[in-house]
Amino acid sequence: MEKLLVILFMYLLISCYSVDAQESYSVDKWREYIEEMAEATGNEEQAETLYSELSYLSEHPFDLNTATREQLQRLPFLSDNQIEALLAYCRRYGPMLTLYELQGIRELDAQTILLLLPFVQVSGNIVENRPATVKNLFKYGKNELQIRYDHCFQQKAGYRSYSDSILDKYPNRKYLGEPFYTSVRYSYAFEDYLQMGVLAEKDMGEPFWKPQHKGYDFYSFHFLLRERGWLKTLALGDYKISFGQGLVISNDFTPSRSALVSQAERRNNGFRRHFSTNEQDFFRGAAFTLRFGNWDISTFYSRRKRDAAIEKDTFPSLQTSGLHRLPRDYEKRHTLVMQTYGGNIRFALPWMHIGATAIRYDFGGNYMNPDLRLYNLFYFRGKENINMGVDYMLKNRWIKFYGETARSWNGAWATLNALQLTPVSYLSALLLYRYYDRRYQAYFANAFSQGSVQNESGFYLGLQWVPFPYWKFSGYADIFRFPWLRYGIDTPSSGKEYMLQTDYSKGEKISTYLRYKYKNREESSQQHRLRYQISWSIGKNLVFRSSADAILYVSPEKEKRRGYMIAQSAGWKPEKLPVQMDFYLAYFHTDDYYTRISSYEKNILYAFYMPSFYGEGIRLAFSLRWNLLRNLSLSAKLAHSYYMDRNTIGTDTEQIDGHHKTDLYALLIWKF
Repeated sequence: MEKLLVILFMYLLISCYSVDAQESYSVDKWREYIEEMAEATGNEEQAETLYSELSYLSEHPFDLNTATREQLQRLPFLSDNQIEALLAYCRRYGPMLTLYELQGIRELDAQTILLLLPFVQVSGNIVENRPATVKNLFKYGKNELQIRYDHCFQQKAGYRSYSDSILDKYPNRKYLGEPFYTSVRYSYAFEDYLQMGVLAEKDMGEPFWKPQHKGYDFYSFHFLLRERGWLKTLALGDYKISFGQGLVISNDFTPSRSALVSQAERRNNGFRRHFSTNEQDFFRGAAFTLRFGNWDISTFYSRRKRDAAIEKDTFPSLQTSGLHRLPRDYEKRHTLVMQTYGGNIRFALPWMHIGATAIRYDFGGNYMNPDLRLYNLFYFRGKENINMGVDYMLKNRWIKFYGETARSWNGAWATLNALQLTPVSYLSALLLYRYYDRRYQAYFANAFSQGSVQNESGFYLGLQWVPFPYWKFSGYADIFRFPWLRYGIDTPSSGKEYMLQTDYSKGEKISTYLRYKYKNREESSQQHRLRYQISWSIGKNLVFRSSADAILYVSPEKEKRRGYMIAQSAGWKPEKLPVQMDFYLAYFHTDDYYTRISSYEKNILYAFYMPSFYGEGIRLAFSLRWNLLRNLSLSAKLAHSYYMDRNTIGTDTEQIDGHHKTDLYALLIWKF
């Protein structure tokens, strides 16, 4: 551990010596925000959905002078106080003339401004919403076509040639399809109240034009109409749902343990379009919300096919990988029809709201029956289930109380309640308590937790302090308990997690932070993580980012394992050329899989990917965005991993013979 600290200290000195406080273009802090939350929760599927939504908003920034509260709430890193401060500033001083005015809003610290910049703009031409006439739909509607292609240059075991005799004996040794990923998206938007689009996707290894299957593996369509008189929202096709704090139903990414320690509330309430390649977290059918004064009445119906291994009308679980590249995967494809319907009634005022949600879902007459084990004794078993919940919020200028209490059909309860304090603009605190009964069963629940919305209780305390300009201090403590057994754990257990972080940001000139995380679970292990990062610029067009990660893992047998990663990235955006280039280089050295470290490297828009590495090796990545024409752009990324400690990469059908792995990602966007 001493050696790691020496290396980290030397690296900090070198990085600080290299700082040049010149103007630069904005660093994509929002990507780091999503990566950090994905690492904390381990849910990359939902992170991909949030990444896709924020990618769209970064490509279609909204005007701060006309932004509504609902638009600003779509940015998960903004607090209620910050949103109110933005709206109040425009009401008091009139339209903004430049984004530099954000620095005059005391509720916005430097780190939040960096997060906000990619999603907003200031325009002198304020245009009222145009009527939806046929002429306007054609003239002012915005069309966008995206074509994406990914490819791994090394051959994986699942694409090798095997004799018929071997495949007869081991049919799942070979993938059914081609070794590339591809997707196509088309979307149309008019003003902020009409959206529609289609999506088609094929994962690597899935058949595209084979005897088993013709065409893409996954198709999606959506139509969304908003704010038309008493019709608040109408969603047709594929859509997402979020009500309350997620104890009954939510497709949102779970606000969790991140540097934004006081941001754990779900603010999206209602229906949104599904325009992500996530094949699981969405509904298919129809939904609408009617608004009558302060009342919102919502209802929805969904019927979609799911993957499951059904035998005599019984299945152990739903398959959620979305992959259909092996014969055993393809046999489970779309074998079960899941039907879901329900609704929500909500009364809302600026200082309070209360809502009630109820849903019912069934499996088309099939019976879910997981193989009985002691740890899953309280898992759901049956043909249908009902969940009901009540959510609530009460606030004033300094205090906000919110939460939700829910019940499943078997009589079990779950509750989440939080108290958020903001006595002054530079200090905020959050105290959150959750209790999820071991018998609580809610398939669509997705709320603040260390595991799932079942068999867990805990207290969370988060503090954020901005005592001086450019500086921010934040930290949290999460103390939790699992009253019943869990997978791989044969006794009730408990644990704790802590985080401390210091940020310094001077506008876009320099941004740096130091973060320490500790996690302990009594029955298993302890984990210490340390991360330092600094971003700086040379001139207006060249930006650098240096980072160092270190990890110490203590096993249940008190064996210590270590790992570290040092990374350097550089971005160049010349003023007179329509290109932007980013380069990333990292060296990693860890003892084993338990000390793996995630790579915070830039990726193309709409494609969330945060690889983790263990062993010893080097990671290289080069990305390019080239505006070929005014409305036509090409984004590409070439990434290479070289391992020094092994002769194979991956396992089973994903195994590559050799030390190298090279991947290509490409995205073509045409706006018209």
